[in-house]
Amino acid sequence: MKTVGLLGGSFNPAHGGHRRISRFALDALGLDEVWWLVSPGNPLKGGAPDMAPLRARLASAQLMASGFPIRATAIETVLGTRYTVDTLRALVRLYPKTRFIWLMGADNLGQFHRWRDWRKIAQIVTIAVIARPGYDRHARASPAMGWLRRFVRPPSQKLNWTTWRPPALVQLRFRPDPTSATRLRQADPHWHRAFAHRVPRDGVTRLPVP
Repeated sequence: MKTVGLLGGSFNPAHGGHRRISRFALDALGLDEVWWLVSPGNPLKGGAPDMAPLRARLASAQLMASGFPIRATAIETVLGTRYTVDTLRALVRLYPKTRFIWLMGADNLGQFHRWRDWRKIAQIVTIAVIARPGYDRHARASPAMGWLRRFVRPPSQKLNWTTWRPPALVQLRFRPDPTSATRLRQADPHWHRAFAHRVPRDGVTRLPVP
């Protein structure tokens, strides 16, 4: 079966940190591909005033992923889903010959209990948590980790993740990347204008994204 890591986010904009963590996951977990799920809108962030248009964020992600087994996709606009749990249900149904693993940073694990039906997410796909400096202690003490702790697998077995039955969680460590989308936006608030006239094709569905 094809193995795919799913990395969700706003990608506002995409940057080298996204690519580096994806390349690490590709190697560490023996993945065929990583899909960047460029969110139409993060329910936890609401209508952020500095959120660039989806088309620009997808175009920036595709540029950053170019040349690597990484697909930038806005497939949630086609699926009509807004929450991760609904997206995962749809992907598992649409791609029965693909094994998915959810990739998240330790910062997201720290707030995972705020995600809709987060326990159901853990029951649908295996989760790989990538270390992020400054967030590990908060993640370990989070309400979600209190429930997930019993399902933690040793990193030494990470290449066997396709044989695990969710819930299953593995924690991975690599040299962190200091790049921050927030700092990039502060340095260039109008970064998205460079992509204003692009109409990218979705990396998974191959449909144009208006």
